[in-house]
Amino acid sequence: MAIIHSIREKISKQEYEFTIPHFFEEMTEDNLAFADIEMAIANGRINRKFTRDPRGTRYEVIGTATDGREIAIICRIKSTGKLLLITTYALEE
Repeated sequence: MAIIHSIREKISKQEYEFTIPHFFEEMTEDNLAFADIEMAIANGRINRKFTRDPRGTRYEVIGTATDGREIAIICRIKSTGKLLLITTYALEE
């Protein structure tokens, strides 16, 4: 199964965790709601893969938020199988 499909499935099944408070601080800073994160993952693509982190591979998912802005979500699948949402940000226009 492609990694983007695994990420989408974990979001739909609510099998995720957040880096607290970082994820929520970044979401607030760019005026994003969790609906934006869900939508961007649902319609997005893996843009980059970061493989040098000893904690595991991280993925940058780029997609469109509910207001049409392009946003990014950095995440990883933990050894527990849960998706860890690390950070999010709006891309520059």
